[in-house]
Amino acid sequence: MTTALGEKIKTIIRANGPLSITDYFSLCLADPQYGYYKTREPFGRMGDFVTAPEVSQLFGEMIGIFMVHAWQRHGTPSGVRLVEIGPGRGTMMSDMLRVIGKLAPQLYDVMSVHLVETSDRLQGLQRQTLEEHGDKIAWHSDFESVPAGFTLLAANELFDAIPIRQFVRTASGFRERTVGLDTNDELAFMAGVASLDPALLPPGHPTPPFGTIFEIAPARQAVMTTICDRLASHGGTALAIDYGHMSTGFGDTLQAVRMHEYDPPLDHPGEADLTSHVDFQHLAETARASGLHINGCCHQGDFLLGLGLLERASALGRDRDAATQEGIRLAVERLAGAGEGKMGELFKVLAVSSPAIDLMPFRPVT
Repeated sequence: MTTALGEKIKTIIRANGPLSITDYFSLCLADPQYGYYKTREPFGRMGDFVTAPEVSQLFGEMIGIFMVHAWQRHGTPSGVRLVEIGPGRGTMMSDMLRVIGKLAPQLYDVMSVHLVETSDRLQGLQRQTLEEHGDKIAWHSDFESVPAGFTLLAANELFDAIPIRQFVRTASGFRERTVGLDTNDELAFMAGVASLDPALLPPGHPTPPFGTIFEIAPARQAVMTTICDRLASHGGTALAIDYGHMSTGFGDTLQAVRMHEYDPPLDHPGEADLTSHVDFQHLAETARASGLHINGCCHQGDFLLGLGLLERASALGRDRDAATQEGIRLAVERLAGAGEGKMGELFKVLAVSSPAIDLMPFRPVT
């Protein structure tokens, strides 16, 4: 039993041989006919997963507070481009703009808002969500078409959806992991012929056992470099929020989520969201190579609490009924707490700036 996209992928493999993980990942998410993001509404309780902005308005409000703070630390420039890449349904931007309008009306007045979104369907949802902001908002199918200028940028769960490459350790070194067909004509992981440059492995590591997976993400590096080159040229700060790890290591993080449950990555191509963990050490190294200042990298829980999540939650719940207050408490726990089903430790936050400035709640890098 497989999906329509699964059958299409099998046909491609029969004609051309096994697919790289990158190509399989890309087909699952973006195939024009059957791709996951082309055919369904992934977000929310009726979708396959819930993102932080959909958990509570508190998340987007904290990001808005951070952007106001960054703008102030940069010296309150005018002509600001507030950019979000991969804005989902527009929920986070809506919450950000409400806070910016209240806390820093001067910033709201001098900025234009730019949403980078490739899906026409999601653009339509974003237009509804953000309709009150009128022509302050522009849409772009790629970041390169956002007008140059001082930039404040947010990317929540962007990098996890950008395809990776995987390599598996064999007797002849690390070989690229591919998706082929087994003896039953079913999709299966295999070791291909392409080998990994040993210089890309973590320095000083012991030789891992056969079967160990190592992941690299040149496409993520390219996106990060594009963002950082813009900041290096025109000034600004970028915030990346995603689930992942703070230091480069070994392990298979490719995963599929279907109807809020983990699903084997080869079982339902096109019908499950495919992601992998983000290597934040590599993103930071990429930013540093572009000449940017690394403000810091921390757990999402520490980031939100450091910006005043509890105080804002308390104000939001004041004089509300018990059920509303409990809902707010549960949202705070989900956004900032640790443990299964919670985002506080699993998700990391990286901030980078040009020129170098200190930003709360990150500790200055000495």
